[in-house]
Amino acid sequence: MGDLKVGEQDLAEMSSMIQSTVVMEASKQVQALLTSLETTMLDIAITGESGAGKSTFINAIRGLSDEDLGAARTGVTETTTEPMVYQHPKLPTVRLWDLPGIGTSRFQANQYLKQVGFEKYDFFIILASERFRENNGNLARSIRAMDKNFYFVRSKIDQDIKACQRHQNFNKERVLTEIRTDCINCLEKEGVESPKVFLVSSFELHKYDFHKLQDTLVRELNGQKRHVLLLSLPNITVEMIEKKKESLKRHIWKKALLACLISALPTFPVHYNAPLLMETLASYRKNFGLDDESLNTLALRVSKSPCNLKKQITSSLGKDFSEHSVHSALRMAALGGRASVSLVERHVPLLGNLVAGGISFVAIYILLSSSLDSFAQDAQNVLKKAFRAEEEEKLEAYYSQDIGFLYD
Repeated sequence: MGDLKVGEQDLAEMSSMIQSTVVMEASKQVQALLTSLETTMLDIAITGESGAGKSTFINAIRGLSDEDLGAARTGVTETTTEPMVYQHPKLPTVRLWDLPGIGTSRFQANQYLKQVGFEKYDFFIILASERFRENNGNLARSIRAMDKNFYFVRSKIDQDIKACQRHQNFNKERVLTEIRTDCINCLEKEGVESPKVFLVSSFELHKYDFHKLQDTLVRELNGQKRHVLLLSLPNITVEMIEKKKESLKRHIWKKALLACLISALPTFPVHYNAPLLMETLASYRKNFGLDDESLNTLALRVSKSPCNLKKQITSSLGKDFSEHSVHSALRMAALGGRASVSLVERHVPLLGNLVAGGISFVAIYILLSSSLDSFAQDAQNVLKKAFRAEEEEKLEAYYSQDIGFLYD
């Protein structure tokens, strides 16, 4: 019989080969999970009668004004003659469809849903302005009959409020309640049970019911579609920012594990995970509206200085986002995470060996998690500054002045 003795070098090579195979397979699996998440399509149909403000509503959700490049075309007459798709500027897999106005000569109510291809949309938002129309009820009933969700949005509420302010004994809350109740009653008369009605101004999303619409959409979607919807919605409430943060945190382990696995492969350079981390952190900043383009757009929308909004960003990576600052933050995370390494090694032994250039799974996880926390806080600070009333700011400036002369 031949000599069955295996040398130490042979064992080392065998161990290395097995580990590389395991790492390669694991990295493929994690990459598949991330790819599935990042390629999930969400198709939202915006429909209603001509003149309801569909295009302006689409632009507002996408963070654009009607004059911006790539904005949906608006006009006083019906400008949409066939379904037009608009990608979200930050999330191309989220598509908003501007559907032709129902009841026009080319799109009669009884054939409307078939003509616009209703089956490809995840849900419908029906926009109506001014008085409730019979076509709105027919459309809502037809969508419900086809087992699709719809949400009825009464648009241009700011115009209604402005018109009612001329009346004696004007009460804004009473006006809003009357409009909402009228829409619900009209839909119920058309045979639509328990309709969801929201009052919205596309020029003032932070007012009225838009936050309720956001919460409802998020609550009624599941899985990956819920995640991409969350990331696409504008940051108009602290609660929405927190929901985005928690949704992103549920996927941190995939990003951290992939970066760690890739670095352990001999076919990749040690610092291959650096661009992956930069890309991930950059996407977080965009999700929270902290990149320059988002801040400039918000500043224009609320008529405030971009510099004043940027001053609300206090996190280190929020103020200085560069490869050098990311590496520094990663080194700090590695130092702070050493106490957790033994715990990880006990539960997932392979991860204990996946250390490349001093960068471990634990360090990457801590960096991404802490960055999400600080970016979310920055976003809340920007939100409060952006929508703080001018009167409050003047009062704050007045009381912050030196009033020491009172004690002279």
